[in-house]
Amino acid sequence: MKSSSLLLLSGLSLFSISFSAQAQKRKMPPKPSATEVYDSVGQPAVPLGGTEKYAQFLADHQKYPAAAMQRGAQGTVKVSFVIEKTGTVNEVKVESPVAPELDAEAIRLIKSGPHWTPAKNHGLVVRQRVVVPVSFVMSPGSTVVRSGKDQPITTSAADIAASANPNRPAVVAPDRPTQPVGGNQVFFDWVEKNQKYPLLARQRKIQGKVIMEFVVQADGSLTDARIVKRLGSGLDEEALRLIKTAPKWEPAMFQGKPIKQKMVLPVLFQL
Repeated sequence: MKSSSLLLLSGLSLFSISFSAQAQKRKMPPKPSATEVYDSVGQPAVPLGGTEKYAQFLADHQKYPAAAMQRGAQGTVKVSFVIEKTGTVNEVKVESPVAPELDAEAIRLIKSGPHWTPAKNHGLVVRQRVVVPVSFVMSPGSTVVRSGKDQPITTSAADIAASANPNRPAVVAPDRPTQPVGGNQVFFDWVEKNQKYPLLARQRKIQGKVIMEFVVQADGSLTDARIVKRLGSGLDEEALRLIKTAPKWEPAMFQGKPIKQKMVLPVLFQL
């Protein structure tokens, strides 16, 4: 009798071990493919530094294309991309196009962004597809002013940040947009008087407009000048020199306080 009992108990023990092993085997997730891209994961990818820092990076480095701004083009470009297992950004593409210039800028912005902490699924590092909306907005405060020489000065209220809190840009419509001291005509007269037509451009008979972007600070100084559209043959460098040496402007005003405002300005070269 004792012998039978022992055999029965041994059989139960073997059955329990076998059942437990099968249960554990069923719970083990399949090993992901090295090339598979996940849309949904247990632990999503996160930008290095966090989402707030990433959003600030996008806001600080976005450049509103001059051509799109002048046409009044705006909207939200949805960009999808893959976060690789190394945290790098790959396969960047536009999911919802708005305008060619805005789409291209959205792709450039995402590609220039920081690395990410890669996604994990069931404890394993995997590739994940992420979609980020990149918004280009011109508020109702945006204006286009034309001088007597038909040279537009384009302002975007979407690029205005309250100077009192520079670490937290605020999109506002100014109560009074920035403008050159003495008016547009005075500024363009200054440009014409101080312009030095490059010899190479003169020899090649090159003329046209170099589109410049700059920021009028709260104190009226012109900073962060960059070339948006080039002509070459020394004209780009001359346009940049003119903006950097230009006299101060009257700053934009919001609720009685001066604020900084981004400008897009064509510098005309005509023989």
